[in-house]
Amino acid sequence: MEWKVHLRLSEDEGRTTARVELDTGSTALTGRGLARCNPDDDDVPVIGDELAAGRALSDLGQQLVRAAERDLESAGAPPASRRPRPGYGWIA
Repeated sequence: MEWKVHLRLSEDEGRTTARVELDTGSTALTGRGLARCNPDDDDVPVIGDELAAGRALSDLGQQLVRAAERDLESAGAPPASRRPRPGYGWIA
């Protein structure tokens, strides 16, 4: 199994946007992130890239967890808020 991830960054005058796209073959999700340079700080584009990319990946990760929780509930598991937390195994 292979999932494809594409990350695109765009920089413009101290503002960096990131868009990360995940294609699982059956589902496509998109995460977004933004970073802005403080006007009092030096503009170091790599820092904006890291922040925006990290935020986009975090957004994507949250979407994946929500999708997994929906799938668990569809399979008959109780909603995440009422599901007991096992000491081992799959934890959602």
